[in-house]
Amino acid sequence: MTDAITLRESTPADIAFLQTLYPAAFPDEDLLPLVRSLLELPDVLSLLALARGVPAGHAVFTPGTVGGHAAPVALLGPVAVLPRHQCQGIGSTLIRGGRTRLEAAGTARLLVLGDPAYYGRHGFAATSDIRPPYDLPREWAPAWQSLSLGGDDAPMNGTLRVPGPWCNPALWA
Repeated sequence: MTDAITLRESTPADIAFLQTLYPAAFPDEDLLPLVRSLLELPDVLSLLALARGVPAGHAVFTPGTVGGHAAPVALLGPVAVLPRHQCQGIGSTLIRGGRTRLEAAGTARLLVLGDPAYYGRHGFAATSDIRPPYDLPREWAPAWQSLSLGGDDAPMNGTLRVPGPWCNPALWA
C-alpha cells in the first residue's frame, strides 16, 4: 500500500482528525495535550499521512539542541497510525518523510524514545552519548535511540534540550 500513501504538513484544519487518531492509536495514553502544545511551536515539523487521500497517520518532529553543540537535532514523536491502517507502511513512510525533510534542513541527529525493534528497522540505535531531558527507568535504556542524518557527524555529548511541552517528567517515566 505504500504507493498510495502521501505526506503533507498538517494544518490547523487537521485537529479534528488528530483528536480521533491519538485516542484510537494510543487508548491507554492521553497524548492530545502534548500534540496540541507541540503544534503551537513555530519550528515543529508535523506530517500527516494520507492513505488513498484519506488521513491515516501523523508524526511530530520537534527541534532541539544538545549541550553546547551548534548542530541541530530533532526528537521524533509521537507517531500515530489509525489501527485499521497499521502494518501497511504508513508509520515507516512518516518516519522516512520526516527524516528526508530534516536532513535537507541540516539536522544532524534524530532521537526517539520507542520500541527498539520497530525503530531499529529505520536505522535507529541505542544511544548513551545524548541523554534525554529526564532520567529514564533503567529498563528503558535500549528505547532511547538516535540516528545520524549525515549532516554534521561530529560526536555529540550532553543532554537533549527540547521546548516546554516536552519538559514534563511524566512523559519520560
